[in-house]
Amino acid sequence: MTWTPHVTVAAVVERGGRFLLVEERIDGRHLYNQPAGHLEADESLLEAVVRETLEETGREFRPQAMVGIYRWTRPDGGPTFLRFTFCGTCGEPAPGRALDEGIVRAWWADPEALRADPQRLRSPLVLRSIDDYRAGRRYPLELLAEADAGPADAAAAGNARG
Repeated sequence: MTWTPHVTVAAVVERGGRFLLVEERIDGRHLYNQPAGHLEADESLLEAVVRETLEETGREFRPQAMVGIYRWTRPDGGPTFLRFTFCGTCGEPAPGRALDEGIVRAWWADPEALRADPQRLRSPLVLRSIDDYRAGRRYPLELLAEADAGPADAAAAGNARG
């Protein structure tokens, strides 16, 4: 069996010391997370975080830097996640835009209130991302590269198909 981590993206958006979060309904529980989700086929990491933020908050996200790349395995033996977390800015929500299924609301949260109620966090990555952002961790977006398939890549793909 091939092990494959789930590749996800997340957005850290701060305004006046509070952070944009979503409340999600998962298995009958209401949990807090940054706007986040899975990378889709034929999508860059930046495209994914912009899309996920729009779908979950109704807000246009403008990435400015990467906060970190995190690996986390659910403690129940569930999947491993490879999470690319970005920081940036958002505008106001688009009027009348419906949020993704399962999203109860988007709201601005105080990090200390989140710290006081850790069982409501979707994962420990929520506070870790906020803490890293508050510590000034920023990496340039140029760190990410989309490699074009060149002649050597095309030949290797052809050889892999037989």
